[in-house]
Amino acid sequence: MSILNISMLAAATDASYFASLSSASASPSSPAISLRSYHADFYSVIGHDAKARKVWDLSWEAFHEAGIYNRKDNSLYITSNYKNLEDNINITVVGLDSDDYPYYSTQFPGLAMANGGTTYYPPGSDRSQTPPMQVYCDEGDLENDSRLLAVDPSTNTSIPLLTSFLGRNFSSLNDVRQHPETGHLWFTDADYGYFQHFRPKPTQPKQVYRFEPSTGIVQAVADGFVQPNGLEFSPDLTTLYISDTGGQQFGPVATLPSTIYAYDIVNKRRLANRRTFAYADTGFPDGLHCDTRGNVWAACGDGLHIWNPDGILLGKVFVGEMSNNFAFAPGKVFVFSNSRLWVVENISAQGREVCRDFGVGCCPETESSG
Repeated sequence: MSILNISMLAAATDASYFASLSSASASPSSPAISLRSYHADFYSVIGHDAKARKVWDLSWEAFHEAGIYNRKDNSLYITSNYKNLEDNINITVVGLDSDDYPYYSTQFPGLAMANGGTTYYPPGSDRSQTPPMQVYCDEGDLENDSRLLAVDPSTNTSIPLLTSFLGRNFSSLNDVRQHPETGHLWFTDADYGYFQHFRPKPTQPKQVYRFEPSTGIVQAVADGFVQPNGLEFSPDLTTLYISDTGGQQFGPVATLPSTIYAYDIVNKRRLANRRTFAYADTGFPDGLHCDTRGNVWAACGDGLHIWNPDGILLGKVFVGEMSNNFAFAPGKVFVFSNSRLWVVENISAQGREVCRDFGVGCCPETESSG
């Protein structure tokens, strides 16, 4: 598949340059996928033999958030988009045994409004095995509090992990990551349940939290956001990236953040030294993942944007419409754009969590004291 090379020098002196680019999309109603290079290093990330294609184009928004791998059935678990209070958000299960990537829809008990999620080792789990469970951010509704919910997809059972901040309701939990060494869950709390009219008016600030499943300790570790959303650890676990999607409220607000911030992780428990890492030129950066080289990938308003560790834009997986999240698998990346699922195969990059979740290409992590 050919890669479209973007001239940053031309763009720097011609404000109409990007509008003049030939689009990979036939029309807004029929988007297509393409690869766009903004820097020579993009080729070492995406590879020279990458092939991109559309997998599914459905009448409902099955491919929205999460994208959690379950090794027992070799499938990705993707949360659908919210539509109305008459129906819980579904979980779309995409099988990876076939290049056709078959799917079906399911729900888990106790999981009403699922959004972001991650694979999960419960306290005391054998870290030499792939993660046995999943954790979802349940945004809650008008009757149920927002919470972290652990799910075992193999037994169709669920366990509440955290239902409040010391008795105070969360607003609308958005995304979560488990620290590979301590097992602590780091998560964001935003207002999107309120904006979509299925959660009450928020009662506490938009913050980022750290939770210890083994002790129940929960701490606010960062604030000052308009809407904290996606979060991700750097491969060396020294940096936490957090996206602020404040540019989307009840509608788009162009003067509010569409920004990824970077923080130093102090003693594996606290955050310090906030700085701007990157700003998304289209839409807003939602779900975040790092590859093993430390590049930061974000789902944005026209597909995936990829920055190097210095915050320089390397390139895009362009789909011409909003992507809220994505998921790595060995040698590939899946892009979620609600009613459509895309895949880029034969990529060079490997997701930070691929070796752990898929059990390939690395030594198993061991649990440290925490």
